[in-house]
Amino acid sequence: MLRIVIFANGILPNYDLAQSLLKKEDYIIAADGGANHLSHMNILPNIVIGDLDSIDQESINKVKAGEVQVKRFPADKDETDLELALGHAIDMEPTSILIVGGLGGRLDQTLANLSILNHPNLSEIDIRLDDGLEQAFFCGPSVEGAKQAEIHGKRGDTVSLIPWGGTVEGINTKGLQWPLESETLYPEKSRGISNIMLDELATVSIDSGLLLIVHRRSIQ
Repeated sequence: MLRIVIFANGILPNYDLAQSLLKKEDYIIAADGGANHLSHMNILPNIVIGDLDSIDQESINKVKAGEVQVKRFPADKDETDLELALGHAIDMEPTSILIVGGLGGRLDQTLANLSILNHPNLSEIDIRLDDGLEQAFFCGPSVEGAKQAEIHGKRGDTVSLIPWGGTVEGINTKGLQWPLESETLYPEKSRGISNIMLDELATVSIDSGLLLIVHRRSIQ
């Protein structure tokens, strides 16, 4: 089982929290300026991918000294550096992909990063955006029927369920303070915002539609 962690060039609110997401066996990709985050944590990626317009000189020096593979693309391109990194990751056929540094900062880039998660080539991969404080991912029905998602955290964490692009039907939740039982959420209403985890695990399943799940960890 291969997990790939991609560091993007977005905002990381807490480097200790971000570093706590990593596992020893992870394959790490730096999407251009994502290498700056890794440099701050004294971690070398397995590969750097992008046009290299956002990576600082200190990070470049560490990459060169560590003989890290670099896959450079021209600045005039149709894909973002994150898309290019995802393409490389998909070719490696991972079980899961974690994108660190893809939330916060510019709203347009955050929305684009969320949208990328719905690429058809990622439909069989558990892919999530995470910065250590917040995690965002989608739950959508599989070919076999209802799709279920798991949220791992702790009591008191906040979980928001947001219909993405249309109505989401047949929603069932377990482990949340305000449960949903075969219910519907509408994109023009905010009913699914700010639910609370009752324990270390919560589950969500849906029958139709696409549901954005945002998990915000409580930091004490």
